[in-house]
Amino acid sequence: MPHMRPIAAISILAIALTAFAAAPAGAAPDGDTAAEHEYVVLFTEDATSSEAHAAIEAAGGSIVSENTAVGVATVIAGADFATAADTQAVIEGTARNRVIGDVPDDRAAVGEARKADNAELDVKEGAEAPAESAERRGGGTDVTAEPLAELQWDMQQIGATADGSYSKEQGSHKVRVGIIDTGVDGTHPDIAPNFDAELSRNFTVDIPVDANGDPVDGPCEEEADQSCEDPADVDENGHGTHVASTIGSPINGIGIAGVAPQVSLVNLRAGQDSGYFFLQASVDALTYAGDNGIDVVNMSYYVDPWLFNCVDHPADSPEDQAEQQTVIAAMQRALDYARGHNVTLVAAAGNGATDYTKVISDAGSPDFASEPGEIAYLRDMLDPESCTSMPSEGKGVISVSSTGVSERKAYYSDYGNGYVDVAAPGGDVYDTPEGTRDVSKGILAAYPQSLAEANGEIDENGDPTVDYVVKSCDESGETCAYYQYLQGTSMASPHAVGVAALIVSRLGLPDWRQGGKFFPPAAVEALMKVSADRTACPVPADFVYTRNLPNGTVVTATHTCEGSRWSNGFYGKGIVNAYRAVGGR
Repeated sequence: MPHMRPIAAISILAIALTAFAAAPAGAAPDGDTAAEHEYVVLFTEDATSSEAHAAIEAAGGSIVSENTAVGVATVIAGADFATAADTQAVIEGTARNRVIGDVPDDRAAVGEARKADNAELDVKEGAEAPAESAERRGGGTDVTAEPLAELQWDMQQIGATADGSYSKEQGSHKVRVGIIDTGVDGTHPDIAPNFDAELSRNFTVDIPVDANGDPVDGPCEEEADQSCEDPADVDENGHGTHVASTIGSPINGIGIAGVAPQVSLVNLRAGQDSGYFFLQASVDALTYAGDNGIDVVNMSYYVDPWLFNCVDHPADSPEDQAEQQTVIAAMQRALDYARGHNVTLVAAAGNGATDYTKVISDAGSPDFASEPGEIAYLRDMLDPESCTSMPSEGKGVISVSSTGVSERKAYYSDYGNGYVDVAAPGGDVYDTPEGTRDVSKGILAAYPQSLAEANGEIDENGDPTVDYVVKSCDESGETCAYYQYLQGTSMASPHAVGVAALIVSRLGLPDWRQGGKFFPPAAVEALMKVSADRTACPVPADFVYTRNLPNGTVVTATHTCEGSRWSNGFYGKGIVNAYRAVGGR
């Protein structure tokens, strides 16, 4: 995307967040009830459509879009809408979405990246589908390793190799994997063969600036009509493309192969170019997945603007408490809907380096200015019983922590005994003997060429100019593609998703309604866990991380692993294993 900074400067899951500046001159003052706002409204489960519409009208709002599957609607109304909505019996809750406003003519094209994530930051700074066949699915056929396979230590760690899982099961094109992310570059040579353009959707609209007038996604610039809605095969961020590639890059003689190289990849975009994921888009993506035969979804993000949604934190205003309650309820309803329609739900555990089962603090919420002048503030002593991060802590969601090349829990990965379900390679650039930075210890996966060009990461000859971007061409040399190293639980989660897709491919039943396959999510989860490599806590359990940063600074941190070899806070039930999951030993 020409107007965005590299993904390394963008966090999809982090605790260290960027606070926004005060409202600029000309911004609507606090309390201006004339300004139009967007709200996400959650109706009671027994509300009829007519009752819901009447309630919105009575509260002074107009419905923009509606998700009748779970009783959620996006509404435009004045600033006093939430108060009026509280008087309507069929409205269970409201959450502010964002201010509706014009784009200043002099607004800079480049938006500031938000949610600064030290995990993904370290990697870059300082430095139509073919027909199904037995041969296509593997299962005993000879498999040739991809050109960059030697750089994929992550696939070696989980047995997703030419002599491992690829020789037994490469996945079925009838199995559909949804990538709920910032988009997927459907034209990338190492994604296009498996990309389902017909099913793919974009549930977002680009946001030029936030309520404070600060840049978010940058100006709307799709084609000549300046549309704010990108096509469903575009990723102007890079994160979603990387995730999709890890799951299902094909074995095609170029670049890398994913965990399940024959599955179908479906872009269910719910993330902004800038990396924000709002409630309505997330709910819509999940219900669409349920209605359209998606078998597994990857969710490497949390729902903005609250990292932790607390139902009754004393530091929050009544309005903010109500908003967070709505996020929890609406997301859980959407998760339940998807899982009830045989969608296996997988999410990244987070990159905050904290134990989610303990009392912790959140200094970065709210991370998006939905009201002028709104900034993040410290909320101390968050009770894990009353504060929830969505979707990773949602019921029915498989939460995935991250490992490095040595199989240690990555230094940035969140953890917690009872929170983490399984672990998977997500990269740790400091997992080296000396604790120094090595980008090759990140995860290598597809990168849109347009972003590499826009960010100056390839030269006029198409060759990489930075150590975290890799180029690969086919034998003819006519088709080339680009890949980048990233790290984060965002990278771990898709490895687990790939394993889940292999399980559905191998054991799935015919889905006569959707024309694909299905397998109960509870069974997928059980098989993923039983086939995982049991990994015990380190000894001592108080593990000390030492990082020697490129600037000479030495950083140490201690994380305590609780639990047994069979289930613990660092690895859950163990590190996922693709080979064992498809019957290998």
